[in-house]
Amino acid sequence: MVREPVFQSDDDNDGGPPFDVPTSAGFPPDDARHDEELRPQRLDDVVGQRRVVERLRIILDATIKRDEPLSHLLLDGPPGLGKTTLATVLPKELGVELQITSGPSLSAPKDLLPYLTNASERSVLFIDEIHRMPASVEEFIYPAMEDFRVDITLGEGLNARTINMKLQPFTVIGATTRSGMLTAPLRDRFVNREHLEFYEHEELMEILTRNADKLKTELSQEAAAELARRSRGTPRKANNLLRWARDYATSRGDGKITDKLAEEALEMRGVDIRGLEGQDRKYLTVLSSVFTGGPAGLNAIAHTMNIPPDTLEDEVEPYLLQCGLIQRTPRGRVLTDDGLKHISG
Repeated sequence: MVREPVFQSDDDNDGGPPFDVPTSAGFPPDDARHDEELRPQRLDDVVGQRRVVERLRIILDATIKRDEPLSHLLLDGPPGLGKTTLATVLPKELGVELQITSGPSLSAPKDLLPYLTNASERSVLFIDEIHRMPASVEEFIYPAMEDFRVDITLGEGLNARTINMKLQPFTVIGATTRSGMLTAPLRDRFVNREHLEFYEHEELMEILTRNADKLKTELSQEAAAELARRSRGTPRKANNLLRWARDYATSRGDGKITDKLAEEALEMRGVDIRGLEGQDRKYLTVLSSVFTGGPAGLNAIAHTMNIPPDTLEDEVEPYLLQCGLIQRTPRGRVLTDDGLKHISG
């Protein structure tokens, strides 16, 4: 059961005040529906992240046998790798309630208080982008995580008094794309930490094949391989390309996603053979032409491209680094020979 959560996606969160909305807030209705129907509902349905899933099974099994709340869990990794999926699957495996919120929506301790007081025994509170919680909220959650209590101050000055409120034992699951921004006191309060890696080509093919069946779309193995190859090792990207290929096949064909239609759809979308899009290629081109291959600082590249540095660091650079197209050095970003060949070819 999900209690009227406050949810904002990694990409759509604007840091505004919390508001009571369904879990699909921040997405267009159709996208939210598709995202929900494609998302695994049980741990057995999760493809990839084999070692992470295996360790989570052990934690779940021990929790069930001891008949106690799940230990606090921190999930970190690049966007789109399944942090939210795992966070929503675990409460279903345990048969407990789930509340969802995000770090930027918790602007003050009072915003977090309703989630803590509404938490039922052994329930799960999922905090997305937890590294973006303000310091005051972070300090407020410490005793809640450790001792299952909160200290509420009423009044001001000499008339102020503190009320100690006991909470039901519950679990915090935090998700972050930038674990380095977490303070050590908060990070250390998570008993379990799991880092999610990019997916292998075969794993993405399996995800695409399964989700094509869910979408009642015929997808050839060759087309699945082509989509997987250009999905940047990320299930979310693979699912987005699958939906686009389905729309293209419906509009330009008979609805069946063949190898040829998949290639045409991806070419129209501007996704090249290595999964790079326009912004990625522009990054490589700027680094090559403006900075003669580097080294160049992130801020300098960002100003040249007129894009925020955080966007480049979080959305563009991880995949370019993974592919070996750029390198990070003490002096700045450097274009590799492979990166130069890619934009030259």
